[in-house]
Amino acid sequence: MSRNRLVLFLIAIFALAVFVGCGSSDDSSDDSPSSGDTTTTAASDCTPESMNTFKDGVLTIGTDSPAYPPYFEDDDPSNGKGFESALGYAIAGELGFNNSQVEWATVPFNASYAPGEKKFDFDLNQVSITAPREKAVSFSVPYYTANQAVLVKKGSDLDGITSLDDLKDATIGVQVGTTSLEAVEDQIDPDTDPKIFDNSNDVVTAFKQDQVDAIVVDLPTAIYLRDAELSGTVVAGQFEQEGGDQWGAVMAKDSDLKGCVDQAIDTLRENGTLEEITNQWMADSAKAPLLN
Repeated sequence: MSRNRLVLFLIAIFALAVFVGCGSSDDSSDDSPSSGDTTTTAASDCTPESMNTFKDGVLTIGTDSPAYPPYFEDDDPSNGKGFESALGYAIAGELGFNNSQVEWATVPFNASYAPGEKKFDFDLNQVSITAPREKAVSFSVPYYTANQAVLVKKGSDLDGITSLDDLKDATIGVQVGTTSLEAVEDQIDPDTDPKIFDNSNDVVTAFKQDQVDAIVVDLPTAIYLRDAELSGTVVAGQFEQEGGDQWGAVMAKDSDLKGCVDQAIDTLRENGTLEEITNQWMADSAKAPLLN
């Protein structure tokens, strides 16, 4: 075969290979879902009739018992009072369920994010989104990011402060290696260096012994300390700090409902309802005013 004929033969073989390869690619793409099909949940899929809920036509929401304020009031999640009770009904409404179609199930805190079958559609119980937990369950988009809070003795000079500047002269106790310590240093920047302790128990002990004027912890912890451990205290206020714990609704791993619950929470955030619920129950009812 001459050199010219060999070149022409190789060109023909190459062209045929390209043609066949292109045809194969087109055929396979017809049978494969697009990225939108696998990542987007249509609104029509998020109705009581179309969602695969634990009970047909019912939205089952889990939480622990007893259920404490300000997340639930009167130990009754079904009354719609409290941050997570109100949020649960708001999510249900976005999904097309009326209040009579919502049932609350008792789920111990640790069981909510443990591996295995779930007897609820989603769980609301101040559960922080963490990588280890995400190996066993799925979380919704965050519905709350924990603020920092200032706990002081009732009737002290710091009771009734209205801004972070009012803490400049205070001796503040805080735990080492926490977001709270970063918040004290970055946002309060007191004239006296904060007293730093190895663990939360030491912080509480120092506060009891008047070694510090105030302690800074995340808001849920401050509420718990005020109501359960440190009588005669008040949450003087709360403030935002980047890196706070984020809470999400807990669902079974790879739950079919995740896309719908995410959409509902996003809608509540966009239309201002989530902010209203948060302000009502995590600021006003929790008696934890916002400090600037």
